[in-house]
Amino acid sequence: MGQKWEDYERAADRGPMSIAVKVILAVFAFSVLIGGLGYVAGWFGEAAKVVQDEFGPKAMLEKYEWFKDAAANLEKKQADVAVYEGRIKAMDETYKELPRQKWPREDREQYNVWVSEVAGVKASYNQLAADYNAQMAKFNWAFANVGELPKGADRPLPREFKPYETK
Repeated sequence: MGQKWEDYERAADRGPMSIAVKVILAVFAFSVLIGGLGYVAGWFGEAAKVVQDEFGPKAMLEKYEWFKDAAANLEKKQADVAVYEGRIKAMDETYKELPRQKWPREDREQYNVWVSEVAGVKASYNQLAADYNAQMAKFNWAFANVGELPKGADRPLPREFKPYETK
């Protein structure tokens, strides 16, 4: 059923402000609704970005490469310590009959350099091993714990490096 002439007269008596208030309220309600939906959608968008940043193929490759590099550096540091300790042991054997103060000055200095370098390598090893172990324990790096090897790899990454060098 259509509008009657009396309805138009009553609307004209109320004036244009009534219509303007209704329009403003409708626009405000619509804006609040759209803003709320945008806020909720933002949460999902941010979650998707975090998932992409932490678990995407590029992130996984970078993390795997970090583990491989860290494992290789830890093994190198262990080998360096063994080399220095071998040199120190050889010098100890050379002068096993003499007290240290009777060694030639340059040998005492070299010995002290080697001992100092061993301490530095061990401290560096400890820091990198702590980082490796901490990263391996995080859930977003746990893919490295799966145990399956990529093509060309001959052994899995260790789940943890041996506790730190203290000698």
